[in-house]
Amino acid sequence: MTRNFREHALRPVESLDGLWTLTANEKTYAAWVPGVWETIPELTTWRGEAEYTRAVTIDEPGSLLLRFGGVSHTADVFFDGRPVAHHYNAYTAFDALIENAEAGEHTLTVRVDNSYSEKSTLHIPNDYETYGGITRPVELHRVKGAYIERMAFHATEDKAGRFTAHARVWVRALEDVTEGVVSLSVADGRAEAAFTAHAGETVCVGADMPVTDILRWDVLNARLYDLTARLSLDGRPVDDLIDRVGFRTVKVEGEAILLNGRRLLLKGFNRHEEHGQFGSALSVEAMAADLQLALDTGANTIRTCHYPNDPRFLDLCDELGILVWEEHHARALPHEVMASPLFAEQTAACNEEMIAQHVNHPCIYVWGVLNECESETEFGREIYRRNLEHLRRLDPTRPVTFASCRYFKDICLDLVDIVSFNIYPGWYVKEDSSAFVNRLIGWMEENGAANKPILISEIGAGGIAGYHDPFGQAKWSEERQAAIVAEQLKVVFDTPRLSGVYLWQFADVKVSEEWARARPKTMNNKGILDNWRRPKMAYAVVKKAFHEAK
Repeated sequence: MTRNFREHALRPVESLDGLWTLTANEKTYAAWVPGVWETIPELTTWRGEAEYTRAVTIDEPGSLLLRFGGVSHTADVFFDGRPVAHHYNAYTAFDALIENAEAGEHTLTVRVDNSYSEKSTLHIPNDYETYGGITRPVELHRVKGAYIERMAFHATEDKAGRFTAHARVWVRALEDVTEGVVSLSVADGRAEAAFTAHAGETVCVGADMPVTDILRWDVLNARLYDLTARLSLDGRPVDDLIDRVGFRTVKVEGEAILLNGRRLLLKGFNRHEEHGQFGSALSVEAMAADLQLALDTGANTIRTCHYPNDPRFLDLCDELGILVWEEHHARALPHEVMASPLFAEQTAACNEEMIAQHVNHPCIYVWGVLNECESETEFGREIYRRNLEHLRRLDPTRPVTFASCRYFKDICLDLVDIVSFNIYPGWYVKEDSSAFVNRLIGWMEENGAANKPILISEIGAGGIAGYHDPFGQAKWSEERQAAIVAEQLKVVFDTPRLSGVYLWQFADVKVSEEWARARPKTMNNKGILDNWRRPKMAYAVVKKAFHEAK
């Protein structure tokens, strides 16, 4: 399943997960979907094009919707040799609509490309690996007449504490619709919206539903409700969509981030969607195990560096009451990449797909963009302005931010709702942690951060798992990492001006080979766990600091 719950009661849905035939590097393999081809021993370093194929059997003629949770990083989809979809970006989902398919056996082919080229501005050699494969679940949906593409939900609260649910539904017409009705329900709220549409048209209908006796979604105390949309044509039910939502408020007031009116102290991790066994195609069981480890440390939030995460991971955060900073896909991009004519198009598409697909998750409290890009230049400022304004248009209900590393040079802090900085005192910055943090905060206050919350979006140190120095001084030793992290977290939690911290990082991750000279073992080794989730000495240090911080 592409989600952790059943999204449809009416629409027939079939999983296409399982063994597919993979052709890569002039050889053929049996490959598991979802998965990455790097788990096949002969393909551990393969980069380029490959093809996945499988047979699909249709019992009766009709229209099909193929849903791909994620393909890394470019996909061309063919149905019986006919092109039906093209998609760029590994970290967002896409559909392929096939109208009037005949009954019988058909061949589904997905041509996948994970190469670096001028066609890709977001997937470039970087401090994490770009894997190859169909990395998230695939489903086959049967649709007829018209179908629901997606829903968007948010809730508002009046001064008396009463909530109103606001829902919008996008319907795609496969034929002319003269009497279409969308029925909506959430908790005890009910509404209907009528529409007409021409074949091939997508229409948006919506409704506001007052609700009563609502329990709030909160940190480590999640309460979820089913939002159900039911589509009828000429009085006949033909489709439905179910999503899970939560009623909570997120506001920025002065220097505070408020959830349900209460000031937050954020304690969390930057986490890449990567694992030593699975690459970037984690099972939901592995995701759940990661979150249990995070909860054990006392964390209450995760930053999805540096791309939209699998919706099943977000579902788990919804269920467990873990706050999420989700950001679009862009990390430390050089000027020549951001100046590419494709960059604006590809970042805008990621913004739109991320928010359209993930906007209903109550766990997401902030959207982020452009980690560590050119925020110290006028050229970069225009790109930040454009992307931040785009996020606000797509979702005006959440604050926006970006993580900067341009100490004492950033000219974009006035553009955000929450100011966020990546700092590594004691590791990259050879200055006392307390002195550096206070000096940086003083500068930020004078350069756009006054009367805004401030987050430390990255902090940490490297430590190679299993490398020990009995004197605790050697760089890359577990002892040195633990000592630096302990000092860093003490300073953060002793500084009332800060609203919280995201430690870099949850677990070690593989980096692209082009980064190997600066990364021992071709890994970013700053995790408090190794990439197989074995704790380092820093794990206990972080657990103590997070549990003591109030």
